[in-house]
Formats: sequence, structure tokens, C-alpha cells
Amino acid sequence: MEARKTKINPESDYTSIVHSAAFQKLLSEKKKFIIPITIFFFCFYFALPILTSYSTILNHKFIGSITWAWVFAFLQFVMTWGLCMLYSKKAAKFDALANEVVQKGGKNE
Repeated sequence: MEARKTKINPESDYTSIVHSAAFQKLLSEKKKFIIPITIFFFCFYFALPILTSYSTILNHKFIGSITWAWVFAFLQFVMTWGLCMLYSKKAAKFDALANEVVQKGGKNE
């Protein structure tokens, strides 16, 4: 007995997946999350070198001999860990949407 061989055109399969509603929803959800978080990250990250280079606002004392520059620098570590945890939780939703795309295989339903 000969097994049936089906000819699959990966290009057309990919095209149908890209145009499917499930894939478009996945892209939309990811963009709504990633773009604002990325903008926030870059603004927060570059604020420290910009503020310390071009102003003296972070040179004021916070507690004892610790200045606001040190507090801001420490908060960058906190921000990075916080964003990582936030993305890890949000990734579960992205995974569910990706599984939906795979299951539907480009069929609009």
C-alpha cells in the first residue's frame, strides 16, 4: 500500500494564516502591549544619563549622602524586573492566541 502524498504549498498556507482573523488579533494584542511598554522603558532608561548630564536635579540628597541619582539608578533595576514579570504574565495570553492561530490553520471563522 502506498501512502497518499499531498502536495502542500507553504507559501499559500502562510498567506492564509497571515490574513486570518486569529493571527491579526494576535498581532494587534502584542502591539498594544509591546509598543507602550517599549516607549516607557526607553524614556525611563535614557532619563538617567540625560538628567545627570544636562541638569543638577538628581544631585540633591535623598537620605544622608545618597543622591536622587542613585535612587533613580536603583529604580531602573526594579523597573527592568517589573517589566519582565509583567511580560511573563502577558505572554501566557499571547501563547493562547498563538495556539488558536495554529489550530485554525488560517481558516477565518
